[in-house]
Amino acid sequence: MPRLFTALEIPDDVGAALSTYRGGLSGARWLDAENYHVTLRFLGDIDEDTAQEAAYLLGQVRRAPFDVTLGGLDAFGGARPRALIARVTPSSAIIELQAEHERLMRRAGMPAERRKFTPHVTLARLRDSSSRAVADYLGLRGGPPGLSFRAERFVLYSSRDSVGGGPYVVEAAYPLR
Repeated sequence: MPRLFTALEIPDDVGAALSTYRGGLSGARWLDAENYHVTLRFLGDIDEDTAQEAAYLLGQVRRAPFDVTLGGLDAFGGARPRALIARVTPSSAIIELQAEHERLMRRAGMPAERRKFTPHVTLARLRDSSSRAVADYLGLRGGPPGLSFRAERFVLYSSRDSVGGGPYVVEAAYPLR
């Protein structure tokens, strides 16, 4: 069974703008722009019955479209950086959508997500990148000011068990209306 997660897709123009930050960081494994997304809820490797229940429950979500704004670049991992990201400015709309996904997945029998929701777009996975090199990179690049898009739907993605970063397949799409 593939790994499943819910997410907001990144429009092509925003992905193209984010992809201009590729390069210049040793130890970075850059994601392709078509695999950029904002993860809402990781479901993991689940059985077919649970996946069908999750897909059904996600179809019950009724939320209005909303604007998503990207902030600056950042990194996860502190002294041992593991990912280079573009921050997503938290809004009540994205926080509430993620919280609803969490409630629905728990209703489907999945354990609670242990990590605090931090909306972001992963640009690169980092291996053997020093915290100094990441800090220098971030200091030079700043971040994507003014990038935003309208979230018109969320999707249920699948990914294959690999080193991460895609390819991701849209298994189902759910309009925000």
